[in-house]
Amino acid sequence: MSLYYVQKLIYQINRDENIRRRFDENFNDLLVDYELSDEEIHALKKPDIGLLYVLGVNGQLLMHYAPLFGIEWFDYLAAMKQGIEEHGPVRAGLYAMTGGGKSFAKENE
Repeated sequence: MSLYYVQKLIYQINRDENIRRRFDENFNDLLVDYELSDEEIHALKKPDIGLLYVLGVNGQLLMHYAPLFGIEWFDYLAAMKQGIEEHGPVRAGLYAMTGGGKSFAKENE
């Protein structure tokens, strides 16, 4: 997995007008410049926000990537939760789930 390159690409789409232009004009051509796995490419193109989250992409980056595809805020939040349900716990990065995705907080407190 190349989490660094996925996050770098998303960051640059959000910040660099030349990268953003390439994203808008020919996303496939832009992807060639990054060392990405087939799973990452699929998740970026779909876009599968839940899978990207499970792969370890930082939520701050994803919250700016999702609207590029017309994904509303609450749908973005739901996609991350659904990603965990479909693909398992977050595998890497800041949000890696060391407890297998289980909640250790007492909900009635």
